[in-house]
Amino acid sequence: MGDIVGRPGRRIISERLPGLRREFSLDLVIANAENAAGGSGVTSSILDSLYQDSVDVVTTGDHVFKRSEIIERLENDRRIIRPLNYPEAASGKGYTFFKVKDLDVAVVNLIGRTFMQANRCPFLAVDKALEEIGKHTNVIVVDFHAEATSEKIAMGWYLDGRVSAVVGTHTHVATADERILPGGTAYITDIGMTGPHESVIGRRIDRVLSKFVTGMPTPFDVANGDTRINGAIIEVNPTSGRALSIKRLEVRDE
Repeated sequence: MGDIVGRPGRRIISERLPGLRREFSLDLVIANAENAAGGSGVTSSILDSLYQDSVDVVTTGDHVFKRSEIIERLENDRRIIRPLNYPEAASGKGYTFFKVKDLDVAVVNLIGRTFMQANRCPFLAVDKALEEIGKHTNVIVVDFHAEATSEKIAMGWYLDGRVSAVVGTHTHVATADERILPGGTAYITDIGMTGPHESVIGRRIDRVLSKFVTGMPTPFDVANGDTRINGAIIEVNPTSGRALSIKRLEVRDE
């Protein structure tokens, strides 16, 4: 599921995700939650609620450390990860394994560098990680939290045939380019936003317009209205790790 934004995003997950899990027989649910707490960061209590509401693994991004209380969870909870290519001394881990039946599934979190803060090279960082991950499983899902579509597409091609899926997050707008790359990797540039779509990428329209028009500091409060779940359902061959299908998912508030 794409970036969860604030209370509206958390609410629709609580109301709809358990049913979606049954409807589509989902084995593993991964959600990016770096905007889940008031639009920036994630708290320990929110993390517990997401687990209760059927989320298995939580990925993050550039706002992961906005709430200091999450640092301890990043150190001790293997179900939440931060970008792998952050400084090696940063709290938390950049990938994890989640048991699905008798199969270990690896989830990797990367962050882009184009138009974002400087970090280690995500391409070289994932190369190193895959050397270790490949000893345990062929089923590997990568959340690439990046701004530039070109950087995300490049990562898809770079990892084609080496991972099961590369899904983009961060821009909050779902793209229509889902496909299986020639090497068997499912790819989509951005899976969109789980939150209020009557907004500017999750924030109140009037606040964002004021900032654009006046240039003055303006609080970007989380919006309300037209709440949706954005995501993708990916089917993977558990033996080869190759993707069999990828389908965009959009669920609107009832």
